[in-house]
Amino acid sequence: MKALTANRLSDGEVVFWNGGLWIERFADAELWADNDPAATQAEAEGRAQPTVVIDAYLIDLVESEGVWAPLSYRERIRALGPTNHLGHGKQAEGGAMIEALQHASGAARSTGRVNLIKRK
Repeated sequence: MKALTANRLSDGEVVFWNGGLWIERFADAELWADNDPAATQAEAEGRAQPTVVIDAYLIDLVESEGVWAPLSYRERIRALGPTNHLGHGKQAEGGAMIEALQHASGAARSTGRVNLIKRK
């Protein structure tokens, strides 16, 4: 499955596509099958709004415990918003869906290197 995401130009907020509109909650995002031509069409429509969002792109999703979640750690962090505490940030009304996204088991993969700093 796939979802379309971007950053809104007015405030930098991460947004997701749903029926031609950009929304803030991942839980409400429109999802497409991997080979669905509607996903490519939505991406083209999103990219055609350069005064609304920047860098619209499709992200890969994975199902974990009945909830769709972004496959990469980076996209999970973006989906959760500035905080992953249930009572704060844009996901405050997400409830069980956000909790499931936070605890999606073993599905995410890192898309970059992590450099550890050793303390002396």
